[in-house]
Amino acid sequence: MIVEIKSGEEEASIVSEGAYLNSYKFKGKHVVLQGKERKTRGGMALLIPFANRVNKGEYVWNGKLYRLPLNREGNSIHGLILDRDFSVESSHDRGVALYTELNHVGYPTTLGIRIEYEVGGGLTCKIVIKNVGEQDAPLVIGAHPYFIVTEDWKIIPNKAKKCLTRGKIPTGEMVNTEIINTDYDDCFFLPGEILLSSQYSKIAISKPGMDFVQIYTGVPGALAIEPMSGAPDAFNNGIGLIKLLPSQTKEFSFQVKVLQI
Repeated sequence: MIVEIKSGEEEASIVSEGAYLNSYKFKGKHVVLQGKERKTRGGMALLIPFANRVNKGEYVWNGKLYRLPLNREGNSIHGLILDRDFSVESSHDRGVALYTELNHVGYPTTLGIRIEYEVGGGLTCKIVIKNVGEQDAPLVIGAHPYFIVTEDWKIIPNKAKKCLTRGKIPTGEMVNTEIINTDYDDCFFLPGEILLSSQYSKIAISKPGMDFVQIYTGVPGALAIEPMSGAPDAFNNGIGLIKLLPSQTKEFSFQVKVLQI
């Protein structure tokens, strides 16, 4: 199912499977790369209950070993909701709310997941996670938007802490760095608002409580800037990890605002 929302010069389409942002346009121009059948190669996938990789797809929680589905690298990646069906709880011209419950053998509890999209003064995505099970559980959430850019892209602020990695898995060490126009598949600690500009557009990304970003340049003509509440492999390294207690709710939100296009 695809839901279309619109306000003034902004319009977006959301696919109920994965609560996936298929497109976002401003003044008729795509801001986000058009969605793909493989959700993490276009559009904006949501990464829940972990963002990016879990080393070898394994982690220990409360003394129990859990195993997650593996990719070709031998890690687990991009959470557990990409192919999950969401029901539409409510919708109006400018917005939509979707809901699902996640229960997986590789995860200690059941999560109630509510996703709200709205356009008007920017694209806002609100993520509400409630532990509706009986066990506490680890949680990191993220989003995987691909912004259309030209080759002259730059990010402000460009000073950040980079997560050092071994085999794309953070070691736990961070170093001060400068984000330059080069190839990346890296995690950075970069709190606050981010400005992304190129000849194509200038956008502001506001992401309170989501202090980590994964920057990925592997898709031509686009730049993935992925806001995350914690680092990759947080289920093992604990960087930014949230412990969600039974009946506890956590809310996250971020906004993409087009300043020029």
